[in-house]
Amino acid sequence: MKLTPRKLNAFSMFKLPAAYICGVRVKQLDEKECMVSVKYRWINQNPFKSMFWAVQGMAAELSTASIMIGKIQESGKKTSMLVISNEAKYTKKATGRINFTCNQGKLIDETLNKAIDTGEGQTIWLTSVGVNEEGIEVSTFNFEWSVKVKN
Repeated sequence: MKLTPRKLNAFSMFKLPAAYICGVRVKQLDEKECMVSVKYRWINQNPFKSMFWAVQGMAAELSTASIMIGKIQESGKKTSMLVISNEAKYTKKATGRINFTCNQGKLIDETLNKAIDTGEGQTIWLTSVGVNEEGIEVSTFNFEWSVKVKN
């Protein structure tokens, strides 16, 4: 079964309700990249009239996780994945619609193949960049994922 934005959004409604309620939605997903979008609204604001950092983090993490989930499903191997570290940088107030994109599908392929071939856990740093409607970067998130094939 192919993973689609619609399936991921339905999943988030039941398994990631905070993200869903805040308006985090997968808009585009393929083997190379994933784009997740969220719009600044009352429910996801901070006192400084911009989007709360944690909402940005949820959208950014989902953009990295979605590609990996799809590739794990395609591999047919039972594989665990877990964020073990993250970093964030904020460069502009996040207002309006913010799109977070991770385009490291090839790196994910290489890491999963290594985990499958060696049977050992692997780590990978994935980046998601958030840009506003004008194309200006508002934040960048880096997530260190651990992946391990289960026996």
